[in-house]
Amino acid sequence: MGSNLIIGIVMAIIVIAAIIYGVGFYMRKKNQDKLKALEDRKKALLDLPINDEIEEIRKKHLVGQSQSSFKEWEEKWEKISTEKFAELESQIFEVENLNEAFRFVKAQTAIAKAQATMDNMEAEIQKIRDGFKELRESEERNSEKIQQALNVYEEMKKALRERGDQFGPAFAEIQKQIKNVESEFTSFITLNTSGDPVEAHDVLETAEKNTFVLEELMRKIPDEYESLQKTFPEQLEEITEGYQTLMEQGYVLPVENFAENIQHVNHRVQNTLDDLEKVEITTVEEANVETAQQIDQLYEVMEREIAAKRYVTQNRKALADAIVHATNNNRQLLIELDHTSQSYTLNHNELARARSFQSEIEEIARRNDSVDPKLEAEEIPYSEVESFYKDAYKILDSVESEQVEIDQSLRDLRKDEKAAQEKAEDLEFRLRNLKRFVEKQRLPGLPSDYLDSFYNVTDRIEELDDTLNRTRVDIDEVNQMVTICEEDLSILTEKTHDMIDEAALTEQMMQYANRYRYSHTEVRTAIERALDLFNYEYRYKDALDEIGNALERVEPGVFKQIEDFYYENRESLVQ
Repeated sequence: MGSNLIIGIVMAIIVIAAIIYGVGFYMRKKNQDKLKALEDRKKALLDLPINDEIEEIRKKHLVGQSQSSFKEWEEKWEKISTEKFAELESQIFEVENLNEAFRFVKAQTAIAKAQATMDNMEAEIQKIRDGFKELRESEERNSEKIQQALNVYEEMKKALRERGDQFGPAFAEIQKQIKNVESEFTSFITLNTSGDPVEAHDVLETAEKNTFVLEELMRKIPDEYESLQKTFPEQLEEITEGYQTLMEQGYVLPVENFAENIQHVNHRVQNTLDDLEKVEITTVEEANVETAQQIDQLYEVMEREIAAKRYVTQNRKALADAIVHATNNNRQLLIELDHTSQSYTLNHNELARARSFQSEIEEIARRNDSVDPKLEAEEIPYSEVESFYKDAYKILDSVESEQVEIDQSLRDLRKDEKAAQEKAEDLEFRLRNLKRFVEKQRLPGLPSDYLDSFYNVTDRIEELDDTLNRTRVDIDEVNQMVTICEEDLSILTEKTHDMIDEAALTEQMMQYANRYRYSHTEVRTAIERALDLFNYEYRYKDALDEIGNALERVEPGVFKQIEDFYYENRESLVQ
């Protein structure tokens, strides 16, 4: 029993020892792997060609800001390659000792610390290498940009040399600015070749900016100078000669001090040339736009007067003839109005309108009479006369249109009277026919309301005849009466046919009702009542309703049958 316990304890110790050993072996192996990774990363850093990069840049003999940047990055590398690598070596050595001594917890802490140091070193070294790269590329960029800018610069020098006359008074200032740009490029080249590409880049940017500004100036100046040196002077000379010719030919310009305006534009051109000499291109461009507009206005004044003279010459006699023509037309119209007013009432202010036309024509004639002497004496601009002629034509055209309208309305009065006379005769004829139609029906009598309507229509037609036979006929009144008479006669005609239909249908109904006269008391009573309404009161519709309702009660649907039969045979039943 005691022996077995001892064996068990021994076995347990052995198992625990084995486990501890296994865990220790695993931890030691894991730490060794991390140490190897650290060694590999350290070796990779040591293998970087940083010293070669430093030597490559050092050969460029950097100075100034570039040299300062280089020194700063080089010092950082020296610190890492000495202090940081030594610190890393110490940390790795500490990890190895702790790992060998199976002090795994402390070993892991030491590894984490070494890894952090390695991370920091890698990041710092990358920054250093990026800094060295920027120094190298800065010089390369400067070389490329200087070539582009120099190409533009050379083109400008060539343009100034070959086409210097196109820059006029701006030549000296352009030449000066080209020399300034050349000086900037020289400064840049000196800085760049002496080993300060960073500072050289700033100088290059200024040189480039000035180069392209100058290029833009040199692009604009020739056109602006050509306008000032050639285009404007030639135009002003042409305007001056044209003005003198117009004055010799007796023109009167509508613009005061025209010659002074020409001189004003000439002075503006000279002032703009002074601005061009100072290469104030924006001021020159704006001034040239305004100068071109002023020259166009001068041309426009003269061209308008030349065109106006042509128009006035062509229309001078034509306007006088038009005034005479309008005067004669209006005189004839007044005569016609006076003659027509003796036979017709004029309701549309025709006479007053014709008199106002005469006033307008006389005013145009008066103005034309005042213009002619001024034209002969060369005291008035042709454009002013042209404007008057055109306004006069508009007024005369309007007057003539209204004269024609009034004249046509006078002619229409006679046509309207004749048409109204024919309509009145037709109305009388239709009324007589309607009367004969009623008489043929041999009705016992006519309702009082029908007779009222008939006599009203008769009176209206007679009134229409009286109106047409007046000494002065009012056509508007006549036409209104014709319309009323036609409407009244239409209503009377409809009433007549309704009355005849009601009377005829009543007779048809009573003939049919006789078959029920002795068999149905209500029918007999209805027949007797209907006869009284028909023969003595002449209330044909009431008689029809009386007999019709009685028949419907005895024989439903019979009213509709008799009615349909009547309308189908109406022409034969009603003569």
